[in-house]
Amino acid sequence: MSALTPTKQSSYTPAFGRLLIALIFVISGAGKIAAPGMTLGYIASAGLPLPLIAYLVAVGIELGGGMLLVVGYQTRIVASVMTIFTIATAVSFHHDFADQNQTIHFLKNVAMAGGLLQVVAFGAGAFSIDGRFGHALRRASAQPLLNRVCSLEEVQS
Repeated sequence: MSALTPTKQSSYTPAFGRLLIALIFVISGAGKIAAPGMTLGYIASAGLPLPLIAYLVAVGIELGGGMLLVVGYQTRIVASVMTIFTIATAVSFHHDFADQNQTIHFLKNVAMAGGLLQVVAFGAGAFSIDGRFGHALRRASAQPLLNRVCSLEEVQS
């Protein structure tokens, strides 16, 4: 059995980190689907307008964003949206600092937002769709521009 080299370890670490961050979102989104009435009641009790729309947005961000985070697709955009959602959730639902449980949930959301901002800053890493195809997509999108520049140089010669 070979030991993890720093290169291998640094390749696996972002993927494992994305999985750990995404777990809470995926599980929470699945819980919302399993108990929509309870979730809609909780959203309404917080005084948010349009509880059904808020519910659908929450499920979409938690399940969709969580799964996209796991596979590492459009990771920086997804993590940015999830950061905003997480802070909005903290402010909307966990603002009663007289209740120690709510304070802990607020701080948990802030910590999750910090982890998501790390993903925004450093990207998905090598084991991701972004890492696998990102370089090829950037080359493919730059190729037509490169072709035009080369054509102009030939014309000017």
